[in-house]
Amino acid sequence: MAGGGLAAPAFLSTAKPNEKIAIACIGVGGKGWTDMLEVAPGNEIVAICDIDEERLAKAAVRFDKAKKFTDWRKLLEMPGIEAVTVTTPDHTHAPVTATAMELGIHCYTQKPLTHSIHEARQLARIAAEHPDLVTQMGVQHHATRRIKTAVHALREDHIIGKVSEVHAWTDRPINFWQQGMDRPAPGGEPPATVHWDQWLGVAPERPWVSGVYHPFKWRGWWEFGTGVAGDMGCHLLDPVVNSLELGPPATVEAEGPPPHPESGPEWCLVHYTFPGTRHTTDTLKLTWYEAGKQPSRELFQAPPDWPGTKNGLLFVGEKGNLFVGFPEMPELFPKENFADYQWADLPDHNHYEEWIHAIRGKGKTATPFAYSGPLTETVLLGNVAYRTGAKITWDSKNLKVTDVSEANQFLKREYRKGWEVPSLA
Repeated sequence: MAGGGLAAPAFLSTAKPNEKIAIACIGVGGKGWTDMLEVAPGNEIVAICDIDEERLAKAAVRFDKAKKFTDWRKLLEMPGIEAVTVTTPDHTHAPVTATAMELGIHCYTQKPLTHSIHEARQLARIAAEHPDLVTQMGVQHHATRRIKTAVHALREDHIIGKVSEVHAWTDRPINFWQQGMDRPAPGGEPPATVHWDQWLGVAPERPWVSGVYHPFKWRGWWEFGTGVAGDMGCHLLDPVVNSLELGPPATVEAEGPPPHPESGPEWCLVHYTFPGTRHTTDTLKLTWYEAGKQPSRELFQAPPDWPGTKNGLLFVGEKGNLFVGFPEMPELFPKENFADYQWADLPDHNHYEEWIHAIRGKGKTATPFAYSGPLTETVLLGNVAYRTGAKITWDSKNLKVTDVSEANQFLKREYRKGWEVPSLA
């Protein structure tokens, strides 16, 4: 069992304000490389792990004192690790993170927090049972002046009044990865430098196919990734949940090409309804658009020469609309209605440093698992609705779809024999 033979949890203690933190980095290629570099200043990278030995070798040149591993389970047996970054394919996030937390290790885990809704609920539970652990999901936009300014305008200034609709759109997966694919025929062997069985981890066994899964192309496959929702959903829906203080959705419905058993859709729209909050009308409607689809231009009430954006949010309120892009600063429409509004002067800060500071006892993280677990559940419910092919009613308290029983098969998955993680059962 994964984690079954690991040592007992260390005595967790908050690091002293200027003390180096012993950090292990699991996944050191791609986004893992930048995560590693972000947490390294002022700390000690004591261990690095990647199933790809070429990536591992590159990281070892930069951090030559770090111990090298290709199996995250072996890394977590190493004594003295205080904190860990988890930047792996989606299907490995929860197993690594849960095992680390049970060992008393602080966790920075990339979005989406988990591959399944059940896993998200379990990680939030484990974090609650270990209140001294400092957790953070990697949604670095949360810390930007751009997003903080938009959230302040909505939640504190109520600049557009009560919000009735939100529209969130992205250009993914176009020009980034493919979806809507059949499983390819087996062919070839993985390079000697790639540990394929360890890459699969908890996922069902399947043959290696060159150029199909590793690196990065895993995102469009249901067994490994969570599609466009997993890539951009936590980024785009974070300001919505945060500013409007949303709880779980009541219903979710999706439209797009017929659901594919192997891969995410070429495009998809998801329609959420949420119970109202003090910032919204009695019911809030949220529409999610993928693959370049967007709400109608007329809805924005923007000037004719307004350029728009490929990734963004539109909040529709009683007094007008608030737009914020990825990466554009927020704007209010129609402009003439808000000519005198003064945006709050809020600074950027560093999402990674926030986690480090919290480990040292200075402040708290903004996206701990208590927050990012429920956010991830909301994001992944769009995939559940799409794969089900029907409107679903969500019972968050009992973690189940109440009216379409077949949808519940997409809430949890079985781990491959030999890779079970007891705390996620």
